[in-house]
Amino acid sequence: MGNGAASIYVNFVKPAEDFVIALLAFAILLPVFIIVVILLAIANSGKAFFVQRRPGKGGKIFKVIKFKTMNDRKDQGGQLLPDAVRLTALGKFVRKTSMDEIPQLLNVIKGDMSLVGPRPLLEEYLPLYNATQMKRHDVRPGITGWAQVNGRNAISWEQKFGYDVWYVNNISFALDVKILLLTVRNVLRSEGISSGTSATMEKFTGN
Repeated sequence: MGNGAASIYVNFVKPAEDFVIALLAFAILLPVFIIVVILLAIANSGKAFFVQRRPGKGGKIFKVIKFKTMNDRKDQGGQLLPDAVRLTALGKFVRKTSMDEIPQLLNVIKGDMSLVGPRPLLEEYLPLYNATQMKRHDVRPGITGWAQVNGRNAISWEQKFGYDVWYVNNISFALDVKILLLTVRNVLRSEGISSGTSATMEKFTGN
């Protein structure tokens, strides 16, 4: 795809496509959404959602919405316990089936996110990126992305950023369709949910 065609797709076609698909998907998944909200609220003492500040396109901060799969248990010093300890049985199932991503359809509808793009990471990582890694913020973050279908949490940070930047440089309608289809396959196979040493993904500490 040429630069002109890519620009039209990224700035006009993709946002409209995201809005329509996310709206339809949320309507279809609404019964599942409501059931999961009720079950998580029971499991997490009334808390069903996890809301956190994340950097989006251009580093602009927005609030990402996910289902809350971990409790808030802390140690004697008041620090949160490791992810593996706080991950509830219901939370493991919700993560394994990728249902924890359903609320992010609301972020797509709002225009904060895209269906496909680099995953929105922690705000604290922004100062740690080098110039190449920072390119992941040239586009809106996505619910799924090229890094997600190539290992998700089971790959290193270097590999993850490499996939993210490659996507930004090669974005196209055909690539987005391929990523969405691969995402469905990976969800069915429950691939890449955890890293090799953690229940989720180790923190990025810079290069």
